[in-house]
Amino acid sequence: MTDKSKALDVTILGRSYRVSCADDEREALLEAVDYVDRKMSEIKAAGRVNSVERIAVMAALNIAHELLTARNPGDFDTAEAQRRMAAMQATLEQALAPQEKLL
Repeated sequence: MTDKSKALDVTILGRSYRVSCADDEREALLEAVDYVDRKMSEIKAAGRVNSVERIAVMAALNIAHELLTARNPGDFDTAEAQRRMAAMQATLEQALAPQEKLL
């Protein structure tokens, strides 16, 4: 943490996290936290994904898709992105399956 950075406690999907943040970036960070929390809550409410790790990854993929679409609306291949996200989700499910047995 730099001299101008401070620790900030935030909550996402009911879990608390402590993050370092410069004073002048605090509001932007809080907006990002709110956005991520809403995206993760939407995915959890849909009921198809139940582990926090999977919810976080799916939220990250959705946010990345939104970002890429906004950056290059004419150049972005939505169908290809959906195929890639489905492949990533399958890979994640396979990788995380042993962990779910432990929980």
